[in-house]
Amino acid sequence: MRAFVTGGSGFVGRNLIAALKAQGHSVRALARSPSAVKAVAEAGAEPFEGDLSDADRLKPGMEGCDTVFHSAANVKAWGPRAEFYAANVRGTEHVLEAARSAGVKRLVHISTEAVLVDGSPMVQVNETWPVPERPIGNYASTKAEAEKRVMSVNSAELTTVAVRPRFIWGAGDTSLLPAIVEAVKAGRFRWFGGGRYLTSTCHVANCVEGTLLAAEKGRGGEAYFLTDGEPVVFRDFITEMLQTQGVDPGTRTMPYGLAAALATLGDLAWGTLGLPGRPPLTRTELLLVGREVTVSDQKARQELGYEGRMTREAGLREMREAHKANSPRTL
Repeated sequence: MRAFVTGGSGFVGRNLIAALKAQGHSVRALARSPSAVKAVAEAGAEPFEGDLSDADRLKPGMEGCDTVFHSAANVKAWGPRAEFYAANVRGTEHVLEAARSAGVKRLVHISTEAVLVDGSPMVQVNETWPVPERPIGNYASTKAEAEKRVMSVNSAELTTVAVRPRFIWGAGDTSLLPAIVEAVKAGRFRWFGGGRYLTSTCHVANCVEGTLLAAEKGRGGEAYFLTDGEPVVFRDFITEMLQTQGVDPGTRTMPYGLAAALATLGDLAWGTLGLPGRPPLTRTELLLVGREVTVSDQKARQELGYEGRMTREAGLREMREAHKANSPRTL
């Protein structure tokens, strides 16, 4: 395989590049900054300097490649819709246009369970659930639009597939885990409604496993959920994950109803008044981590041969060892 990866300097992208290289594949990765060039090169890819804003600029990077992995996205918790739309929707359109023009045969889009967030409970959802017209929040709604575009262009010339990993975690995470650790240390962390509800999770190694299988076996125009297997109690898992970093989340709790009111008011105030920074809590965040969100990965297991080989126990042990190795030693 000759692969082209977008978002290669991110958490999923770096691990995807490493896995592709370990399997003997040739990898080129989009890099829009000197730090991204360094990151993708260290992961094992040939850097291709550029960004998602220009399909014509992307095309030379994809020439000679048979598979594109589109991982790049704006994943911020808050920001102007225009920024999310430019990165997640227009950027995806440019990737698709460049891939078709360059003669790429298969494209795998890294999507998310957030495309289904409309305020309804998400309990053991599967791929038959319809994507709402306007999921809640700029991230969710633009990722949903991007996924729809990916699915709509599937053809005999370019097979397009989407994967939807739920709650990506693991050693080396540079976004979700650091944000939770920072909230705990700043005294801002609260369990919503006690936190004792179920959640699905997807270790980054399992995300990569499913993504590679989707590139090989995925049916065109189809989406596949990816998880670690059986759901786990949210509070138990987050506590264990934080403990690998030497952090105790404590027991402070906020009633879900109060959190929902604060998130709604925050979205409204920051969205209409243009207040600086971001709301303390958004509706999207609350709906994704403040109550049960469980998804079924049976379709990936049955159609792709997906196993989710990294167990939670092994993943947590890896995080603990990585934290210990990276912690400053004291005499």
